[in-house]
Amino acid sequence: MYLVSISNLFTVSIWASIIDFLGALLIVAYMLFALVGLLRTKDISRARIVVTDGIIAGLNFKLAGTLLRTIGLQSWHQILMFLAILMIRTILKKFFSWEQARLQQINNETPVTVN
Repeated sequence: MYLVSISNLFTVSIWASIIDFLGALLIVAYMLFALVGLLRTKDISRARIVVTDGIIAGLNFKLAGTLLRTIGLQSWHQILMFLAILMIRTILKKFFSWEQARLQQINNETPVTVN
């Protein structure tokens, strides 16, 4: 059985993992909320907006977790891997922000429903 000591509770890597996990939970919760909304209203545009909101919020949490992990980076390889992950997440966040703005613009023009 693994026991967590008080000193381990305050390590940066544990908090980074907790924040990462919360980001993943946030994405899943928004996707479930969008699915329920889609089943109730049949409004695809609204469901897509909710999903993009969740992905953006979740990526913010995951970015914060990744930034906390930078405290423990000790080699150039680790730093380069961090930069690659940071770039990918930044690009994804920009894409989903663009998609969200586009969907909101479309949603303001005409509602899209499923028959």
